[in-house]
Amino acid sequence: MKEFFPRKAILPSVLCLLPIGAGLLLYSRLPEQVVTHWSASGEPNGYSSRFAAVFIIPGILFLCELLVAVVLSHDPHRKNMSSALFSISLWMMPVLSVLVQGLVLATALGAQLPVASLVMVLVGVVIAVIGNYLPKCKHNYSMGIRLPWTLASEENWNRTHRLAGWLWVVCGILMAAGGILGQPFPVLLVLLLLVLVPAGYSFWLYRKGI
Repeated sequence: MKEFFPRKAILPSVLCLLPIGAGLLLYSRLPEQVVTHWSASGEPNGYSSRFAAVFIIPGILFLCELLVAVVLSHDPHRKNMSSALFSISLWMMPVLSVLVQGLVLATALGAQLPVASLVMVLVGVVIAVIGNYLPKCKHNYSMGIRLPWTLASEENWNRTHRLAGWLWVVCGILMAAGGILGQPFPVLLVLLLLVLVPAGYSFWLYRKGI
């Protein structure tokens, strides 16, 4: 009988909540209002109470982790999924929880950090890692570029994911490099390209009968 919740997701789910412990240990040292959101240039533009700052981000990522684990484990084509990409999906939320909450707590305690650059590096690395495994992602209903044309044709799926993998790796590396060098980078434009180029290519293949 299939498990409702996969055992391999238990540890990453617990680790999503780990930053709450750090927040409680530092609670008395946190200001009443904590920065929890920054603009694209790295300027603070959103605040929360210290109670919300300690619990909200890890809590949301924990719930996302539960949803991802259940959805992926019950995919009818689960056997087609790349095991590496499945593991990356399970571990992405706890990694984000630790890094993002660490950034929130550090800045709340007075650390002067290049937030925009750090976020660019983090997002760039995540994009590049996912891109590396996209071509290995077999036809399924839960993971990958799920469009009417990719889901209807395995050949369309494979070609679209090969192109997307190359595009995601290149853009991820450029974004991470821009963050390290402190150079401005059109993040929103790149994110749109990562979605629209593979989608357009997949539709073009469909029009060719693939």
